[in-house]
Amino acid sequence: MKLAFSTLGVPGLPISDVLRLATAHGYHGVELRAHPEEPVHPGIGADERAEVASEFKAAGVEVLGVAGYARVAAPGDDEVVIGEIRSLVELARDLGAPYVRVFPGGAEGQDPADADAVAARRLGTAAEYGADLGVRILLETHDSHRTGAAATRVLGLVGHRQAGALWDVMHTWLGGEQPQDSYAALSPYLGYVQVKDIVSAEDTTPVALGAGVLPLAECVEVLSRHGWDGWLCWEYEKRWYDHAEPLASLLGAGREHLGRLLNESA
Repeated sequence: MKLAFSTLGVPGLPISDVLRLATAHGYHGVELRAHPEEPVHPGIGADERAEVASEFKAAGVEVLGVAGYARVAAPGDDEVVIGEIRSLVELARDLGAPYVRVFPGGAEGQDPADADAVAARRLGTAAEYGADLGVRILLETHDSHRTGAAATRVLGLVGHRQAGALWDVMHTWLGGEQPQDSYAALSPYLGYVQVKDIVSAEDTTPVALGAGVLPLAECVEVLSRHGWDGWLCWEYEKRWYDHAEPLASLLGAGREHLGRLLNESA
């Protein structure tokens, strides 16, 4: 498996510094948080996109994905959501990234079947566009669809190879799903896996990998046992937790911890 980290852990950090961290600590890729407060987002122009792609190529680091904030099950106009996804897909294409992350985003009180149908309709349309540009759109296990079982209700309705799943191991665990069950549900659709660790179910402050309560060893073991050889991406949610330790000081030990888990599960 190849290792990456998300720029959610280094809010606002210039790309050159992000790449220095990746190369210094042996990470193969970076997931770029595509938000206007970050250096890379859909609002940047062609020259800036080309420069970012060139920096990554020169560093020998891959752009794993563009982590967007489109909410595919949210109430409202389809075209607004589809347009947001298309802009993310175009950014990913320009950066050479294979994946775009979207959220479910179903509203509280929304009928689950309606949320599934809305999300599937939008993802199906966006997936056609993604196919034309060579980018796969991944529905993250998150918010209204935090388990593998919930996410695959949507993806089963879509039935398009360019619509897949992003397994966030925290959300499936918080949803009460065991790693083997999450993998069984998501494996036909799986793009990559977001790993992390947290203090507790009640306190989701990010901590060093292995220092919290999430079943990372079990997740890696399940993936290894089934011969899955994709990406593990450390999503350290520093942006939302000012008091959390800086990611830069944890990256080396995190890389070593994931390496140990991979060796133990081999």
